[in-house]
Amino acid sequence: MKKVLFLSLIMATLLSCEDTKEEKQAMLPASSGNINNLQVVIEDELWEGEVGETIRKNFAATVLGLPQEEPLFSINQLPPSSFDGFTQKNRMFIYVKKGEEKQYRKAENFYAKPQNGIFISANSNQELINLIEENADEMIQSFQKTEIKEKQRRMSLSLFDPKPVKDSLGVSFIAPSVYRIGKLTHNFAWLRKDIRSGDLNILIYEMPINSFQNDSTRISDIIKMRDSIGKTHIPGPVDDSYMITEKAYSPYLFESEVNGKFAYQTKGTWEVHNFFMAGPFVNYIIRDEKNNRNLVVEGFTFAPSINKRDYQFELEAIIQSLKFK
Repeated sequence: MKKVLFLSLIMATLLSCEDTKEEKQAMLPASSGNINNLQVVIEDELWEGEVGETIRKNFAATVLGLPQEEPLFSINQLPPSSFDGFTQKNRMFIYVKKGEEKQYRKAENFYAKPQNGIFISANSNQELINLIEENADEMIQSFQKTEIKEKQRRMSLSLFDPKPVKDSLGVSFIAPSVYRIGKLTHNFAWLRKDIRSGDLNILIYEMPINSFQNDSTRISDIIKMRDSIGKTHIPGPVDDSYMITEKAYSPYLFESEVNGKFAYQTKGTWEVHNFFMAGPFVNYIIRDEKNNRNLVVEGFTFAPSINKRDYQFELEAIIQSLKFK
């Protein structure tokens, strides 16, 4: 009888623990923080030395394709003694601790939700540096996915209706309702959003499926495509002015994907032929075999004299939400 009672108590305790874990997840507060804001919890002495420099080198690296230097993440550092209450709600954090067993551990929804946290510990500065260097790329990709998802959630609160674009080009996407259609044909769409000092833009159009197959000419072929589209569809403010790829610097080219489809991603700077205007662009050439085409989706920003990282990030979030018929 005592044995049966003892087993019943164990089962009740286990079930209680499971319930407590589920209840804890349900009761977590909402996370907070600006987009691309990373909180680094680390002692001041470590932050000011080589360990902090390693963190800054990786997570505050310059974003490629912008006309001026801007960091990958805006970093807020605070010592562990200050990491309590409201400060634990930041959506992304790295907690670095010296003097404990070597460990690299991911922590999802640890203090709040949604939350992406990383705990790193080691007994020496060099071990901490090694752990950070070894896992930096993975952490950056994970943080970027977290921020893309959060940006898409925020944009979903007031949605643009993509039906006209879907009817024309066979794709839908998440974008805020403040975007408007600047131009729409059976194979070309231009969406625009007015901002305080300029505008954000999304272009969507089709190219033949066999385009951009030659490795040696791919980047020049992409530039020719962009310049041709700019001349045809994106006029400048004076006669014989239109958007082209900046001539002084070649854009960056990467392999990527959108919604599981292979894509070439190009980042660089646009300018206006015969007029002084410029800004950053990100271009995706998505291989859409089911529809026998390459779908080109590009985001570009015109915002003179102000930072553009977060504007370009919004355009990236819209492009990454793309869904095909």
